[in-house]
Amino acid sequence: MRVQLEPAYVLHRRPYRETSLLVETLARGYGRVAVVARGARAERSPLRGLLQPFRPLLVSWSGRQDLMTLNGAEPAGVCALSGRGLLAGFYVNELLTRLLARHDPHAGLFEIYAQALAGLGCRGAEEQALRVFERRLLEVLGYGLGLGDTDTTGARIEPDRAYRYRLEAGAVPADAGGAGLPVRGATLLALASGQLPDRETSREAKYLMRYVLQYYLGTRPLESRALFIRPGSGTVETQP
Repeated sequence: MRVQLEPAYVLHRRPYRETSLLVETLARGYGRVAVVARGARAERSPLRGLLQPFRPLLVSWSGRQDLMTLNGAEPAGVCALSGRGLLAGFYVNELLTRLLARHDPHAGLFEIYAQALAGLGCRGAEEQALRVFERRLLEVLGYGLGLGDTDTTGARIEPDRAYRYRLEAGAVPADAGGAGLPVRGATLLALASGQLPDRETSREAKYLMRYVLQYYLGTRPLESRALFIRPGSGTVETQP
């Protein structure tokens, strides 16, 4: 396989052998692709400062599917993430590396990711950008939450009514009893529309998405959440 100048982002990178990097990328037409960037850690390598997370790139690679060799990379834009948006970006990247199989492209996911980065670059919009990305990622992977204007009984969701969200089923009225995460109808409707109008709705939407994602991620914790702990204080910042 040989691919030339494919739009891509770096999701993760780590040292490989003496001077190289093993780079996980999200490529527009190929999904998650791992490439070896030979010599990229060498002091004079042009790739050393280029292969950074969140920076739009055009990448070329060749080789077998199990491990490709990076033949070149060119900048295709700039990264505008900083502060909390930057930390949230690492969380988004970890979700992709944990949930995506390699070489399994999903239509529209590259654009969904780019839109998430744009939202994370807007101060104060990080929470909404994360919730929208999480919801759309699950939909693309076939794990959609079934959010809409009706619950599992077919009745219209009412913003002032209490519900329970059941994994792989959806929302049921709270007075029906049984298991599930308590959630307001207003939060279900807001998450479906992609608009989180207030702090309470944003908080509930975060707990709902965390509840659902944990089911698919398994028991291994997300390493990116450790980035939200203030050094030396043990105080946990507001996490995704």
